Parts: sequence; structure tokens; C-alpha cells
Amino acid sequence: MSDQILALDRVGTLESGSFTFTERVGFLKKYGTHSQSFSTLQPGMQYFDVPGMGYIAYMRKWGATFVLSDPVCAPEDFGSLLESFHQKFPNASYIQVSKPVVDFLHLRFGLYGTQFGSESRIDLSKWSLSGKKKQILRTALNQAEKNGITVKERFSDDHTREISEAWIRTRKCKSNEIRFLIRPMEMDYRENERHFYAYQDGKAVGFIYFDPIYRNNEIISYVPNISRANADFRQGIFYTLMAHAMEVFRAEGVPYLDLGLIPLSLDSATEHQESRLLKRLLHGVYEKGNFLYNFKGLEFTKSRFRGENIKTYCCHKRSIPALEFFAMFKLTRLL
Repeated sequence: MSDQILALDRVGTLESGSFTFTERVGFLKKYGTHSQSFSTLQPGMQYFDVPGMGYIAYMRKWGATFVLSDPVCAPEDFGSLLESFHQKFPNASYIQVSKPVVDFLHLRFGLYGTQFGSESRIDLSKWSLSGKKKQILRTALNQAEKNGITVKERFSDDHTREISEAWIRTRKCKSNEIRFLIRPMEMDYRENERHFYAYQDGKAVGFIYFDPIYRNNEIISYVPNISRANADFRQGIFYTLMAHAMEVFRAEGVPYLDLGLIPLSLDSATEHQESRLLKRLLHGVYEKGNFLYNFKGLEFTKSRFRGENIKTYCCHKRSIPALEFFAMFKLTRLL
């Protein structure tokens, strides 16, 4: 990384352009390896495009700039694209980015890179329901079978808005669907999106939308970015839908399944580039802030799948980016 940074001192500003939608999708399919790469195409996104290289997706709120996920480009071009973007948006914050992005932004510009949560990836070739720690999954599947729950993949909506609105009324944040960190349920672009529905007595009682993750124009994984369930069937429906979809994907030869962001699922140790103050604050929000968002419940649910956990970070200029986080929470509709 240091050699790349030294080389960038001799490189002028990259000339940015504007991609057509077809061009942007082409970059997504070639380089969209991040769990949120597909979400960079959600409505309201703005883009920093560099022809022949890739793009960075961001949103703005109250004058603050927030980047979502890693740059959609070849990993060896992260530095060049981030360098050029930073020259235009020197005060930007970067949300849900990987360690290589953190390392570059910290070494090059002195930004903090503080863990924001974790992600989890399952190797489908090794996936099974056996093991003591997966007992809750087996129990959920048995209960679903006893209750006559069946799962089908559908390509048309089936009472999704009705289920979603009822589900949102049971959430901590009831006013609107979250955006930015979670892409909206209805997207203009839906290519290779997969929908699985749970039914009881012929009526849909829950569903999961899976988004594709790409590498070199092939789907290497899916991530469940939208999940909803009838209030009467919250327990177990997610596990049942997930287990069914994982078997379908494995049979198709898809190598992995990603579980997406587990917000505030943090390592107790602090890395050298992290803000100790912010890390301590985020630990406190996780412990005391369940009235804002069901942090502990989401972490428990996703941990039952026993995937490989990977840290995900936010990069920020100030040790306590209070105004930036407040703006981001308003942007995402958490507040």
C-alpha cells in the first residue's frame, strides 16, 4: 500500500466522467464484490465515475458526504479512485468499507478507520444444519413444517407491501424504511435479484429478497438485503427461508452466501487507526441502544449460521464525528 501511495504523489487528478446506466452495471458485474455493491444502484445515489476504472457511490445530507461500500473497481485501483475522490470531497465519511480501503485512507490522508460492525460469509460447499450451535435452525425448520409453512421462489410480488407495512409497525424505527445502509425494497434495477416467499395455507407470510454479489461477470454470492415476516410468524420464518434459499443456491453452484451488515458487532480490541473514543461510544450504543435498533437480536440471528465474520469499518476525519453521524442517521431515516 505504501508503494501505491508514493506512486500517487506523481499522478495527477483523474479525469472524472459520467457513466451510462449500462456502463455502470458493467462495472458492477465485473467488480461488485462487496456485499453492498448492488445497493450502490439504489435511488438517490450520486456517483463519482472514472472512465476505464470504476465508480464510487455516495449520498449527501446537510452538506456532508457519505460513501457507501468499497469503490466498484479493481482492488488495485482503490487507491487511485479514492485519491481523486478525496480531492473533490476531502471531508467525506466512508461507511461499511473493508480494511484495504481503511488502510489507504488512514495512511494517505490520516482518516480514522473505526469498526462499524461485522459481516458474515458462509461457504456453501461446507454448509450443513448439523452441530449443537445450529439447533435453533433445526427447531425453526421443524416448527415451520408442523405449521404447514412452505417456501417457494417467486419472480412476482406476492403481498409484499402488505407484509412489509405490517412488519415495519413492529420495528423500533416505525416511520419509514431505512435507506442508504439498506437499499429500499423497490428498486428500478432488479436484474438477478432473487425472491423467496414463505406460505401458510396458500397465503404469503414472509419473504426475503437476495441481491447478487459479482466477480468477473459471475455471481459468487447472494446477500439477503430485504427480509419481512407477518407479525404472527416472526420467529423462525427467517431461518426457514434462509435454509431453503441456501440449498437452492448451493445446487446452482453458487460458492458463498453473505449475511450482510451486523451493525455494532464489534471486536473488543482497538486497532491503531481506530478512534478509541468512538469505539467506546459504539460499544455503549450496542449495550444500551436496543431501543433505537435491535442490534443484539440481529447479531444473535445471524450468528446462528456460524459464518466467517469479517470486520467492516467507517472512515472519518474527526475522532468523534457527531455531526456527521447525526446527518447520516437522518439520511438513513433512523431518526
